[in-house]
This record gives sequence, structure tokens and C-alpha cells, in this order.
Amino acid sequence: MNLPTPIDRQVSCVFSLRHGVVSPSLDTYVVYMGGHSHGPDPSPSDLETATNSHNDLLASVLGSDEMAKEAMMYSYNKHINGFAALLEEEEASEIAKNRNVVSIFLSKEHKLLTTRSWDFLGLEKNGRIPANSAWTQARFGENIIIANIDSGVWPEHPSFSDKGYGPIPSKWRGNGVCEIDRYNGSNTHFCNRKLIGARVFLKNYEAQVEKVDGRHRSARDFVGHGSHTLSTAGGNFVRGAHVEGNGNGTAKGGSPRARLAAYKACWHKFDAGGCQDADILQAFDHAIHDGVDIISLSLGSSQPYSEALFTDGNSIGSFHAVAKNIVVVSSAGNDGPTLRSVTNVAPWAFTVAASTMDRDFLSKISLGNNQSITGASINKGLPSSSAPNKLYQTINSVDARLPNVPIDDARLCKPGTIDPKKVRGKILVCLRGDKLTAAKEVEVGKRAGAVAVLVVNDKDSGNLILPEDDIIPSARVKPAPIIAGFSSRGPSAVQPLILKPDITAPGVSIIAAFSQAAGPSNLEEDRRRVLFNLQQGTSMSCPHVAGITGLVKTYHPDWSPAAIKSAIMTTATTLDNTNQPIKNAFDKVATPFEYGAGHIQPNSSLHPGLVYDLTIRDYLNFLCASNYDQALLKLFGSLNSSYTCPKSSRIEDLNYPSITVHPPVSKPVTVSRTVTNVGPPSTYVVNTHWPKGIKVIVQPSSLTFKKTGEKKKFQVILKTIGVSRREFPSFGSLSWTDGRHRVTSPIVVLEQDT
Repeated sequence: MNLPTPIDRQVSCVFSLRHGVVSPSLDTYVVYMGGHSHGPDPSPSDLETATNSHNDLLASVLGSDEMAKEAMMYSYNKHINGFAALLEEEEASEIAKNRNVVSIFLSKEHKLLTTRSWDFLGLEKNGRIPANSAWTQARFGENIIIANIDSGVWPEHPSFSDKGYGPIPSKWRGNGVCEIDRYNGSNTHFCNRKLIGARVFLKNYEAQVEKVDGRHRSARDFVGHGSHTLSTAGGNFVRGAHVEGNGNGTAKGGSPRARLAAYKACWHKFDAGGCQDADILQAFDHAIHDGVDIISLSLGSSQPYSEALFTDGNSIGSFHAVAKNIVVVSSAGNDGPTLRSVTNVAPWAFTVAASTMDRDFLSKISLGNNQSITGASINKGLPSSSAPNKLYQTINSVDARLPNVPIDDARLCKPGTIDPKKVRGKILVCLRGDKLTAAKEVEVGKRAGAVAVLVVNDKDSGNLILPEDDIIPSARVKPAPIIAGFSSRGPSAVQPLILKPDITAPGVSIIAAFSQAAGPSNLEEDRRRVLFNLQQGTSMSCPHVAGITGLVKTYHPDWSPAAIKSAIMTTATTLDNTNQPIKNAFDKVATPFEYGAGHIQPNSSLHPGLVYDLTIRDYLNFLCASNYDQALLKLFGSLNSSYTCPKSSRIEDLNYPSITVHPPVSKPVTVSRTVTNVGPPSTYVVNTHWPKGIKVIVQPSSLTFKKTGEKKKFQVILKTIGVSRREFPSFGSLSWTDGRHRVTSPIVVLEQDT
């Protein structure tokens, strides 16, 4: 019989030993064999007989009873006759030949998956992995080593299980270093073949902030941030993941077969801060020496300093990592929508903005008189599961304030501003005071006796609503798939001629692993414990790109960090899933200052056609053009001891995958780029898109490549035609296409005075 075409599946991919080999191609199949002949109340022996018959059939294909038991998921042995098992497609086809089998089909899932972002990005489709998925092409990032500089890791989490993993790659030089302590009777074997190392760096924090008590002097994650980001980048497949029953499905990271290493440099107890430059640099130093392939860095300064390239631990550490062929992926920051708020702006770093995806966790809130509003919430039972039809009175926080409390403080529900006598038994309405979380407003409402809290967005948050797992029912009021309002914007305050951020990826409503030492709200009084938690921020979008970077590096192990970044940037899209231009949280068309090259497309990034490559010498030339003293650059002696600044160099000519220039008002502006062919021989022609009043000329307008690895240079000339200064900044794009590949770069003309 013919197997049905795979459309949906419940478990997208599971790794298991099959014939002594780790197989990434197992799917959940249901084998239906009709009904049982036993009566309506089968005896224990009937059940055992049915299960044995299922096992025998499975063993006849897999080769042994032991392998059959490992593969068997369910035995339908009471009334339905059949079983569910983890099988390869060839094994399912063999079982289908059995004359007792009525049908066999891939298990379907009718709920959204937990890590919905990977479905949204095209790596899977309703749980099924498409033939062109970068996961299968790049072997799920197998044996890539991803380092995470963050708040540590919860090692016992199933996302970090090493079941089915082979020996640790020989390139790993951090063998035996696992600085994790026991916690509440946990075992003593914390690192394994998946989580291959863990280190702590706290001397700067202790010297500058406070001593870390003995119980917490460990790479163990006590706030959840590190576990969340690390599992997003490379966590294992974990079935049955959810948050308060929401988003039930299979969790997994971008490179789910990667090896992981945790470098703890963040030490605050109830939030994800406390990361000091000296500690971060030491973490970088060890990670580089340990032999990692990718460093995920969900950290950033609260403001981009004017000398950030050489006075910022992230920038310096990233430079040395890239020099050793390590890709560094970092967060753009959470200080949007303010312009020039983007951080981690060094051209050698890969800077990630945050955007939403096509999933919301929504609650409908009845207000009486047949009126209602829709808000985002993780909590069940709003406002009260014990009285689902009961209506509660709402009260605005300004009306609920204590005497003599400033109105602005009460509007934000700051501690000590709300009168319990006015709020008790009611729904408190507050204005959002934090761009990422409303936990503090909810805590104030709880202390005042509110039955629920509604948090309304401020003007900087726009239409974005953020579902959270709060200590009492709550909801935030309304979004759509957009660039997050909190995501930091360009242009770079350090060097505006380098477009930052570079790209955007999902960073809202991200479900991933969490610490068992912290509550989901990260409030000290929150005693709940969840295996997975939902969070938002560029901290969440950064590891998405780190995981996808692992796939590209697995597929192209000889590519430089710049080539990998170029492949991901030039295959990004500026259209949403309705084929309309990406918008921001304020219902306006977003710009490259918000999303860089666009929204990441993992499957396309493996085959970009052309790349814009860079070497350390190119970055040194950039520093020379930025007026850094050559004697200062000589301090990088171990990188290029013979380096001398060229007689002339321009920042605009750095071979970056995006193009940024000052306005060509008085005379045309010309920039140079070089592309390397990484595909088959082909001819590319150029297309440009630009608003009225700008003329873009590309010379030559076509490029013919006769072999892989061949390089071609071109120039871009920009002219204005009757455009006033008020019309800048202005945005366009340049695309090279050969009919199969499209290699697109954003072009930005800055404001006149930038």
C-alpha cells in the first residue's frame, strides 16, 4: 500500500539510536490495524497479548525486541488495534506491506507548536520538516559548539539532555570544566555530551557590586535568562513543553544537535543584569580558547558609548573571537523605539533586532453591556476561574492612588502609590512602565488586593502586547506580527555609516527552557516553578540567529564569520507573511533602522549564491578610516603584526552586506563592493529599488562567474534629483539575481547632519 503524503506530524524530529547510529530522521507514525477481537472489557492477558503482537510486528522490521521497545510510543491494546512508534520513512513503508495493517500515517498535531518561531521561519511546517529545511540539509547543526555568555544554565533541564549523543568533538578544549554545584539534592554529574562545559566569571562583579554567596557561586542559572537563551540557540527536542497549558508542543533550538557551553558572567539575583565588562572579556577569552564555533551574546550596554569599539567588552571580545573564525551574535538592545539606541554596533558583530511572529496568547475580557477588549495573557481564568461568569468593577490606577501621590507615579502603579481600600476586589488598570515586562505593576496590584491587573501600553510600546506568566491574572491590551516597539533602532551612534541592527528575528512570546530556582515572573515572592517560560526581548531574538548561524556553519564549515553573516543578511525578507512590507508597532512601514536587512529566512541562507566577505585586515582598514591611530592598531600584533594603514580608506567601502552613505546633495556618492560566488557558474543582473528623487547606478550591471570562489567588484553611484534635505533619511535596496538566487542589500541615505 502507498503511504499518504506527509503533511503534518506531532513530533517534528526526534533523535534516537537505531542500529547503533544516531538518527535524526525519526517521525511519529500511527500504525492502524483495525479493532481487537477481545470483548469490551479486555483482561490483563488480552492487553499483554495485543501489546506483544504489536511489538513482534515492529521487531520484525527493526531487527530486535529491544529496538522495538525503544521505538514504541503507544500500544493501542484495548479497543483500537494498533500502535504509535518512532520510525524512519523506509521502516514505515516496510510495515505498510504487512497484510494485517490497515493504514499507516504520520501523526498530526492540531495545536500550535511551542517553539512556533521555527515553524514561522520555515524550518518546519505544522510539525513536518520540509525537504528544503535547513535543519535536514545542515544535519540539525550536529557537533557545532555554541557558547552562551549569560546568567548560566540549569543543567538538569531536558533541553540539555545528552541522550543519543556520541563523543564530545575533539575540537573542544574545555574538557572537564563544569563549574556547577548541587542544588536541593540534585545529582553530581551536571555536564554531559550535550552540555559540554560551564564556567563562572565573577571577580569584577564581586569587586564592584557585591559578594556572591557560596550557594550561588556556580554556573547554575538562578534567574532563567541563560537557560532560556541557550536552549533557544541549541536546545534538544523536548516533547510536551508548555507554559501554563499554552503553546503545548515540542521545544527545540535553532541547531538542536549542537553541543553547548555556558559561560556565566551575569550575577543579579532577580533579573538578568549584573554583567561586567571584565568578567565578559574573561568569558570571551576562555570561550575562544575552548574552541567554540559560535558565541551567543544576549547582553548590551544601556547606551551606545561614543568610543564603544574599544571601550566595550562585547566589542573587544567579539573582535578577537571573529579573528579566530568564531561567529559572534549579539542583541541590538531593548531601548526602542528611540532612534540611535542600538547597541553592539561593531561591524564584526552580528546584531539582531526583535520582531513578533504569527502567534498570540490572547484573552477576551468582558466589560459588561456586551462590550469586551482583547489582551495578551498566559494565565488561565481571567479574572477568576472559580467564578467565570462574575463581573468585576475596574478602577484606573490614578483614581486608586493614595492621598498626595503624584499622578504620574500612580498611573504607572509604582510601589506605594495604590490605596488597597479602593482596589480590593476590583480589576486595576495601569499604564505600562517597562517595555519588556509588567510584572511589577501586577505585583503592586496583588499587594493592594486586586483580583486582576490590566496593563495598557504607553506610547513607546505602540500596538505590541506582551503575554507573561504573572502571579495573578493579568492581560495587556493589543498587537500584530511587527517589529517590537522595545527593539533598539539605528542609526549607530558610534559609526552611522555601518547599518545596525543587521537583521531581525522572533523575540516576542518565545517559549524556552527555564531555571527551577526562579519563578516565571522573576519576582522574589513568586514561588512557582515552570520547566519552560515565555519571555521577550532582543535577548530572545539573538539566540534564534545564533542557532541558525550554527546551521550555516555546519553546512559551510570553511566559511568566514563575515560570509556567514552575509548569507543570512542578503537572503532576508522585508515582507511579512501577507506579502506586505513589514510594519512596526505604530502601524507604520518599518525601515532598515529597525530591521537591518530584514527578517531572517533560514532555508535560503544555506544557498545565498553570492557573499560579501571580510577579513581581519578589512576590519583594521575600517578602524584606520575611523581615525583610530595606527600605533593603537599595532597592539593587535598577534592578529596581524605587519599591518599598516593604507594610504587612503573609506568607511563606505567596507565590504559590508548593507550600504549606508551620507546624502549625495552637492555631488554623487560612490561606494565599492566585492562579491564572491559561492554557487555554481552563473550570470547575475542587478535590480535597484529607490524612492522618487534618487537615482542609483550600478557599474557593471551584470556579473558573470565562471567558477565557485571567483570574486567580482562593482560600484554603486547615488545621485539626487530635486530632493530636499527634509526627505532624508531615505531607504532603498540593491539585488543581484541569476534567476535562482536573490542577493539583496539595503541602501540607506542618512539625514543631512548625521
